[in-house]
Amino acid sequence: MLEQQTLDCDVLVIGSGAGGLAAAVTAAHRGLRVIVAEKAPVFGGTTAYSGGWLWIPGAPHAIRAGRQEAPGRAEAYIRQVTGDKFNPTLVNAYLEAAPQMVAFFEQHTEVQFDPGSHSADFYGELPAAAEGWRSLVARPYNGAGLGNTLSLLRNPLPETTVAGLAPAAGADMKHFFQASRSPASAWYVAKRLLQHGTDLLRRGQTCRLANGNALAARLLRSALDAGVRLIPSAAATELRQDGEGRIIGALLDTPDACLNIRAARGVVLACGGFPHDKARLQQWVEPLQHGAPHHSAAPETNSGDGLRMAEQAGAAMGENMASPCAWAPVSLIPRKNGSLGRFPHLIERGKPGLIAVLANGERFTNEGAPYYNFIRDLFAAAPTTGPVCAWLLCDHAFIRRYGLGAVKPFPFPMDGWLANGYLQRAQTPEELAQRCDIDPTALRRTIDEYNRHAEHGEDPQFGRGGNLYQRNQGDPDHRPNPCVAPLAQAPYYAVKVVPGSLGTFRGILIDEHARVLRADGSAIPNLYAAGNDANSIFGGYYPSGGITLGPAMTFGYLAANTIAGEHSNAPENPL
Repeated sequence: MLEQQTLDCDVLVIGSGAGGLAAAVTAAHRGLRVIVAEKAPVFGGTTAYSGGWLWIPGAPHAIRAGRQEAPGRAEAYIRQVTGDKFNPTLVNAYLEAAPQMVAFFEQHTEVQFDPGSHSADFYGELPAAAEGWRSLVARPYNGAGLGNTLSLLRNPLPETTVAGLAPAAGADMKHFFQASRSPASAWYVAKRLLQHGTDLLRRGQTCRLANGNALAARLLRSALDAGVRLIPSAAATELRQDGEGRIIGALLDTPDACLNIRAARGVVLACGGFPHDKARLQQWVEPLQHGAPHHSAAPETNSGDGLRMAEQAGAAMGENMASPCAWAPVSLIPRKNGSLGRFPHLIERGKPGLIAVLANGERFTNEGAPYYNFIRDLFAAAPTTGPVCAWLLCDHAFIRRYGLGAVKPFPFPMDGWLANGYLQRAQTPEELAQRCDIDPTALRRTIDEYNRHAEHGEDPQFGRGGNLYQRNQGDPDHRPNPCVAPLAQAPYYAVKVVPGSLGTFRGILIDEHARVLRADGSAIPNLYAAGNDANSIFGGYYPSGGITLGPAMTFGYLAANTIAGEHSNAPENPL
């Protein structure tokens, strides 16, 4: 039996993604003693796997660039997307606090961002959508700044990297896509890979961190600088309450001891939602009740611990969501250890020369639309019997230029992917159809019909390339439509995709101060939630890239400020 030890702090944060670490860093800067408990042996949560984007209307970067929006425009866009799920209290709290959060972190911590000047909202056809300047991305970070703590940072998903190196969004990634056509880009990529190899020899892992991995590293560095105590491999099992229902701490299981954490001011739940809680997924996700699969790209330690502990403490859960999951198509990758990797298809679907088909050989969606829409349309089009899946198809020119899923573009080899069955290849569409159990006659008809219009840059069936978001996801060097090109150069390739997610939307009800609520609307004293543990403020919709990390950091920031400054004066019933 493990020895029980008692530790004291002001604030206990359970989980170490962007929401949890934002709360920890903010609280520590407010003079509070903070402990972060992480179930996994590494820190960073789902954030370390992510693209590192935050949706922050009115961010200081936009203001400095003279891109200030008209008042109420971002709120109007959210209202247009979410409809009857619009939550004015939480949305307005977010829109007010998010720019303040960014300013705080950039002024006082190692966390720095670059503006997404050309990152358009997902639904550009809506009147209040923006063509850019509502998004930020974490600035790349030199992992050497973490010193020995670098080994405690979660690495990016291996299948999304190039030999373990994750290209950064923007110019860096563009060079990787152009390496086969541009000598300058080829030289750039060669230097990046050489530096990566040097890092591996010196430190055992890369030091040039990008995207969500950079954000997690910057937050981790900031936590260390602020004196936050970090406890890895610490699974929270139970919240502790006093006789009046006030949260006074939690119990943690570690390899060496059972820790009784006494938190004098509050506990923040930021455990990453429930993407690997099989029982709750079955209960809450309707397609799964009808046999659809779900393969989340989130860490497997995100198994609903925060929601379970909150419920036991009397918390209410969100209901009537547009979707309980942040859907995305994923492909399953056989790993050498027998496990399955999960590759989220977020980028290449928008490139010209790719289509998605069902087993009946027919297209069912605009391939360049947001990943959330792709799975929504797959559920709607999939047969009532049989597997719920689709195939991404392309020709030789496409895969050598852009790659396909985990298969990287030229000059990286694809033989291993063909050998393990992840990638299928054939000289004709009919032969490829037979390999993939697709209707060969229908597939030929679909490709011929698509190609006939694609030669002119048109997609009359689904209107691919019809808004700025889609065009930005395409290839700006391809004309006349950056999202549309024929599949014309044999051999042909296919990768199977299934319903997956980047995380979950449904979760613990919170108020505008990030306080956890009971069913009657009253706040549970000293209990807060942020990140994917908290119910999505967008009602289960996905308005734009960065709508997970933006609220995660903002409500983590709000939770810490509430604990530090408004703890004793906050109203008992905010509703």
